[in-house]
Amino acid sequence: MTQATTKHDLPTLDQLTGGVFTAATSGERAQRVRDWLAGNPSPELMQEVFKELSGRDKGAARALRERLDEIKRAKGQEVIAAEWAEKARSLLDQPRLNIADAMAWQRDAAKAGAPLSREPLAGLKANLAERVKGVEDLQHRAQVHREAAVLLAQRFEVLSTKGWQDAQAAEEGLRADVAHWTTQADEITQDPNWASLDARFALQLDASRSQLQVVSEAFHSALAQAVAAAADAQAPLPPVPVWADELRAARGLPPENAPAPAAPPAPKVDPAQRAAAESAVEASLTKLEEATAQGQGKSSQAAANALRAVLKEHGKLVGNALEARVHAALVAAGELEGWQRWGADKVREELVAKAEGLLNRPEGQALGGRKMQEQLRALREQWKQADQGGVPNHGLWRRFDEACNKAHKVVEAWLEKVRAEAAEHRAQRLALIEELRAWTTEHASDADLKARNRALHQFSDRWRDGGHVSEKVFAELQPLWSAAMNEARGPLEASQKASIERRQQMIAEATELGAAPQLRIDAVKALQQRWQAEAQAVPLERRQEQKLWDAFRKPIDDAFQRKSAERERQTEAMGEHDRAVLEASKALEAANATGDAQKIRAAMTALEDALRGRREAAAPAGTAPAAAAPAGDTQAADAGSADATVAPTDVSTQDGGAEGGETSAPAPAPAPKAAPRPVVAVRGDDRPGAARPAAAPAGRFGDRRDARDGRGGPRAGDRNGDRFGRDRPGRPGDMRGDRPPREDRGPRLGDTAFRAQRDAMEHAQAALRKLASQAHGEAVTQLLDAWSKRDAAAVPPAQELGRVSPSVRNQWVQSLSSAPSGEPAEALLRLEMAAEVPTPPEQLDARRALQLKLLTKRNEPGPAETWAQDAARVLASAHEPTTARRLQSALKPLLRKG
Repeated sequence: MTQATTKHDLPTLDQLTGGVFTAATSGERAQRVRDWLAGNPSPELMQEVFKELSGRDKGAARALRERLDEIKRAKGQEVIAAEWAEKARSLLDQPRLNIADAMAWQRDAAKAGAPLSREPLAGLKANLAERVKGVEDLQHRAQVHREAAVLLAQRFEVLSTKGWQDAQAAEEGLRADVAHWTTQADEITQDPNWASLDARFALQLDASRSQLQVVSEAFHSALAQAVAAAADAQAPLPPVPVWADELRAARGLPPENAPAPAAPPAPKVDPAQRAAAESAVEASLTKLEEATAQGQGKSSQAAANALRAVLKEHGKLVGNALEARVHAALVAAGELEGWQRWGADKVREELVAKAEGLLNRPEGQALGGRKMQEQLRALREQWKQADQGGVPNHGLWRRFDEACNKAHKVVEAWLEKVRAEAAEHRAQRLALIEELRAWTTEHASDADLKARNRALHQFSDRWRDGGHVSEKVFAELQPLWSAAMNEARGPLEASQKASIERRQQMIAEATELGAAPQLRIDAVKALQQRWQAEAQAVPLERRQEQKLWDAFRKPIDDAFQRKSAERERQTEAMGEHDRAVLEASKALEAANATGDAQKIRAAMTALEDALRGRREAAAPAGTAPAAAAPAGDTQAADAGSADATVAPTDVSTQDGGAEGGETSAPAPAPAPKAAPRPVVAVRGDDRPGAARPAAAPAGRFGDRRDARDGRGGPRAGDRNGDRFGRDRPGRPGDMRGDRPPREDRGPRLGDTAFRAQRDAMEHAQAALRKLASQAHGEAVTQLLDAWSKRDAAAVPPAQELGRVSPSVRNQWVQSLSSAPSGEPAEALLRLEMAAEVPTPPEQLDARRALQLKLLTKRNEPGPAETWAQDAARVLASAHEPTTARRLQSALKPLLRKG
């Protein structure tokens, strides 16, 4: 068999794949597929084999589908890898590398699914990381070099406070250090990554260079002037105060800042003025002590400043005791301010670490734009709170602000992306509104409301999934969308309104039908069909439609419940027999669960006996005295189980007898019970495929009704009646003639008992069929085992084989008893034709040839008639696994037939 749409036919594919298509079982086929895939076949051949195999065995084709999906993913990853490799190379080729762009490349590549662990992306990732590390190291070197310039300037300042001889001794070392610093600064500026640094680093380094040069030149010039002044007494003194004082002392001159002569004693202070000054200082001191006791750093700082201002004005008039209190309070306020400043600095340092850590997160854990924005807002808010409780720290603030600005670049990129997406989403929504208007105009006259509603739902879903836009844009677009949607839903809403009115009318009709004393099933069915037609024609909102359906169904359900309750009341009145049938049904279900065929058959017999007990219970009632007949007839008539009425003359006679019984007259002797009338119709299962009860041998349709009974009475259709036994007008006669009364068949089974016994019987029959099938399968397996071992004694009995006679079994035993001989090919083909089972693909040509051969020999028996002899020929041949599987698949349906 060839495939018109493939390059290879099926036998060729089977040969290339190592027998995948001719494997007997799905497990073997899957193993052959895995073995074939281990040889790495071409993708085109795998695609061709998958196309043929997926329609035959999806389980075996799963490995092929996974390999093809893997190849497809690999090709996709190659395209993605090439794209991101090009972006990485462009970043590396730039003279100025932005660290944020390099980190964003790695993050975005990971999100896009690029294989970062494989070449070339792995090498490019390492190069970018090395380049970023070089930039960061250069930043660190620039900062350290700036601090080194500050330290050198401090050394110059410290030497200016010592003697000029010490400065002269350290001058050469300072010159060398300054020259070395200048050389290192030139190396930093000539680094290839210097262009990638922020511009502020260059400005800071230049400022440090110029400041260091100014300080160095001033120091060296002052030192040279000091050396000249030491050698020549007429030379000017250096501008450094310490060196100038030292040279004055060497020349024998007084120092420039000599102490002034002692001042005259201060005059006495007015007591009233002193009291006013002390009261003012006391008020400020009290406020400071209260603020210090409460631990309010900001308030204590303001109070301390106010106290110092008061002291400047009235400090000279304050006594020693109050002055000591003031100094103690100022010291306590200073300590409090120091502790708060220390605590605030700790908090600020933590905030700086958090801000710097926003970008230095592990791989794959980088924050997105929105999350980064929220983190930055929270950090800045915490910094404001820290500044409120202490003195600001400008150094930490600069570090914090720089880290936040770096992290905010991620937010800026995200905001730019969000703005671009919002513009795109706005354009898409405007296009969707125009599409909805065009669709409304095009489908204005469509009568298919369900298709219209479905299309509108699809438009709504597309609008809902249209992407995020700002509140301002949404407020602009929403009225346009609502107007277009209202215009499109106009015809549908009008039809829905009319449909709701019609459904309300049907609900009213259902209420009237449910309230009627006699439930009309035909009217209910017609009304339900109208409702279903209306529901299919006009769709409504699901909740509203369910509410209307519940209102429509409720009165009809209530009527059926009343009918069921009435039926249950009737069932309870005659429930003794039903309980017996229910118990027998439960016993049969329990036997079905055991899986024991003997128990199941015994339970089925018990259930049949319980069902027959309904007619047996009526026998004692028929042998009762004739005096009890009127009461029985009355009860039967009330129950609705009587099939005919009793003649008035008989009723009067029986009534008379009953009245005589009440007097002293003796009761007449009971008449012998007539032969029971055969059952013509009983309640049964009318479903398709259900077992039909056997028809009674007598009383069938067409039997003569004018036959004489055993008592020799006249015919039913005599001269006093017509041929159907009815009384002619004006002539006496009984409707049934002289026929015996119908047998009382007892109470009718209730619905629960009837369904229980029916379901139990069906389950029992299914269980027996299942057990028989299992036994049959085991028998076939035993037969094949006997063939493989050539053991004639292991052949199962004919009863277990099913449709096999003892003679056929003997023939099979003889085949197994002899040595293997013959070819089973033709016999196997005949068996497969008789069983109507498929033949392996490689034997299809032989089967067609055999069919043509059999067509030419019409008088010879066909395969269906000689399958037993064909099976004997196969058993007489040598055992092979492939032949055994074909024989098993053919014998199973053949032994099951008949």
